[in-house]
Amino acid sequence: MRELDAIIDQYEHLKSDRTDCVLATVVHVEGSSYRRAGARMLVDEFGNITGAISGGCLEGDALRKALLAIHQQKNKLITYDTSDEDDAVMGAQLGCNGIIQVLFEALDYNDSLNPCELLKIVITTKNPLAIVIQFNLDRSLDQSGTVMLIDENSKYTGKLPENELFNLILEQSQLCIKNNKSQFAEFSNKDEIQQVFIQNYQPPVKLVIVGAGNDAQILSQQAELLGWDVIITDGRSTHANKERFASSCQVIVSKPEQTLENIVIDHRSCFVLLSHNYNYDLAVLKLLLAEDKIPYIGILGPFKKYERMQTDLANDGFDLSNEMINKIHAPIGLEIGAETPAEIGLSILTEIQSVLTGTSAKPLKLKSEPIHEKKSTGFKQVKV
Repeated sequence: MRELDAIIDQYEHLKSDRTDCVLATVVHVEGSSYRRAGARMLVDEFGNITGAISGGCLEGDALRKALLAIHQQKNKLITYDTSDEDDAVMGAQLGCNGIIQVLFEALDYNDSLNPCELLKIVITTKNPLAIVIQFNLDRSLDQSGTVMLIDENSKYTGKLPENELFNLILEQSQLCIKNNKSQFAEFSNKDEIQQVFIQNYQPPVKLVIVGAGNDAQILSQQAELLGWDVIITDGRSTHANKERFASSCQVIVSKPEQTLENIVIDHRSCFVLLSHNYNYDLAVLKLLLAEDKIPYIGILGPFKKYERMQTDLANDGFDLSNEMINKIHAPIGLEIGAETPAEIGLSILTEIQSVLTGTSAKPLKLKSEPIHEKKSTGFKQVKV
């Protein structure tokens, strides 16, 4: 289960019991931090926590701030400066060397557009969204919080600011979705300055595993831990059945040429061919070659298998473009010395993650730049 799903699941339980709670969200990070902007945790009036805003170093103090926000029923922005060497609690002992802004939002169950009600919409969508969170670095001013969702077609849900500010937020949100990157904006006029965190939300990865063998069982379990949506498809009902796979997995029994009939493909749909049947994998690959949206196709087996596939495809009149060839990963996975099914699964999932994020998958110790991109943390200046 994804962290956001767990937060909403807990929110629903608290709402049914009418237990007061607060949503804490990291809205800005300057420098280094274990979690980046968009990390969230839910805190109830009894001190129970779901989710996390750090690696554990901020949660203790954040719990106290959350309980205060519950008591006062007011949104609060708190700054954690882990770069302060004189602060024995928040300073050098953390080793993060960053300034973290955390917004605490007291949740009103009578408000149908409160932050968690908006996030309930987020976790059910299959399309990219911009999550708009308004805050103000001047903590004496009101902290509006999570106010709005905007999709790629400029359709919005939530509480609208004044027209002029809304139009600018709408424009920046479209850029956020188009560029597939969260951003920070600072809207200013002669009277006040308003900071906004526009979070780029992408739906879960959809992992389609072609083949329902024992290795597929392990791979599906690993992908489920990542919060990915998993689909298993195979022609053998003895293998492709709900008893062999987690309840969250969609299991489809089909002939190879019918594989895509019950699968909706989007830009997060990744396919792994591991049926251990050459003709089955080849038949499915032929279907996938016609789908432009697919970012990743992995084929289990040695390079000779893929060479044979290329020859057979050419003989059948298939002309692989360079774009399609770049999407095919054969042999599948990263070279990590994998031998067991679990190790091979790890190799596959890390390669998919690398492809989707456009990263090199090289050791971080070889990276000369910061782990996280610094250029995306500055506030974009926008005049109202």
